[in-house]
Amino acid sequence: MKKILLVEDDKTMQSLIKTLLEFEGFLTILPSEMQTRVILEEIKNTNPEAIIMDVNLRQVSGLEVLTEIRNCEETKTIKVMMSSGLDRRDDCLKAGADGFLQKPYMPDQLINWLKSITES
Repeated sequence: MKKILLVEDDKTMQSLIKTLLEFEGFLTILPSEMQTRVILEEIKNTNPEAIIMDVNLRQVSGLEVLTEIRNCEETKTIKVMMSSGLDRRDDCLKAGADGFLQKPYMPDQLINWLKSITES
């Protein structure tokens, strides 16, 4: 089962995405806390195939976490899909994201991307 780390602090979005991913056969991992250190530890401990991360987390900037992911030797090659209610595509791609989805997005956009990077 392919592991996906979901870094989303909105409980409704978290539940919807987790349900969608599990329906599609992915194992969804949620960080215990939305803090950069905890998220990075979770990535290193679980080695997910991909990360889905909101840009606007309450406790930390998703872009800052992305920068940390890309600067760490152990995590820099993991695929990261960023999402936001605002069009932050350019910011995310410049920071090293592999993709960006603006909310609300269609579930198949996310699933198609995940399948394209995990089916090799």
